Amino acid sequence: MFGLGKRRSRFGHFLDREGIAQEEVRQKAGIGHGTMTSMCNDRDYAPRISTWVKVQRALRSLGYEVDREDYFDC
Repeated sequence: MFGLGKRRSRFGHFLDREGIAQEEVRQKAGIGHGTMTSMCNDRDYAPRISTWVKVQRALRSLGYEVDREDYFDC
């Protein structure tokens, strides 16, 4: 079963719910594997603004409108 026992952040849950592969977002955004993993799994992680802007642009290109405050405590 997909996702069984996986600890996910609110952002990770969003990607799972929408069926978006984190690798696809990572490649479009041009960020590192570790950064994307932290964004999706670490509930206490908050990305830098510059990193979030890259991810936000990648998600917009996929047709999703997202706000940083919805997923990360700033």
